[in-house]
Amino acid sequence: MEMHKFRHNRIIIEVMSYVVGIDEAGRGPLAGPVSVGVVKIPVNFSKNFFKSIKDSKKLTPEDRELWFALALEAKKEKLLDFAVSLVSEKVIDRKGIVHAVKVGIKRCFKKLAIEEDSQIFLDGSLKAPEEFRHQRTIIKGDEKVPIISLASIVAKVTRDRMMVKISKKFPAFNFHVHKGYGTLMHREALKKHGSTVIHRQSFLHNLTVDR
Repeated sequence: MEMHKFRHNRIIIEVMSYVVGIDEAGRGPLAGPVSVGVVKIPVNFSKNFFKSIKDSKKLTPEDRELWFALALEAKKEKLLDFAVSLVSEKVIDRKGIVHAVKVGIKRCFKKLAIEEDSQIFLDGSLKAPEEFRHQRTIIKGDEKVPIISLASIVAKVTRDRMMVKISKKFPAFNFHVHKGYGTLMHREALKKHGSTVIHRQSFLHNLTVDR
């Protein structure tokens, strides 16, 4: 990351070269990993790219896939970069969901070589490691900040694709439908079949489930 410094009236003004957006998907499901998405763009990135982008939860699956394809193409052209980390239900059970999300952020930062002087925007209550000085957490950031919206989309698409694959191994649970969230369909399957190795046991305490 390249950073320039200018002196103006004895004040050093730092001009960032990169902006980073962070969001997660799958914090609340009863099964499967949590997914963390991190997007990195240069400060002169074209705003037109983000035209009509929305929070992933407000897009149809088809629209999310389209945005993912656009992000992937932009990545191939080296216009932007992004990474997604899937942190397993085992880590969630051992250390908790907050720790799992932090692990995901650190993995993505390492993969993208995010430097400490990057401008970082995070959704909700997320935090980057404290050595990253220029970070801002924004409530409903996935609705307000386009780069966070894109991070939300790549995180969700990646996780949803994984849950569709997992569904083939556990057909009785229909993971391809509810993606591991606690829907009525999912809860009824849990009562009938018990939990699987991909269920978050720490999330099942209030459910009557055979394990």
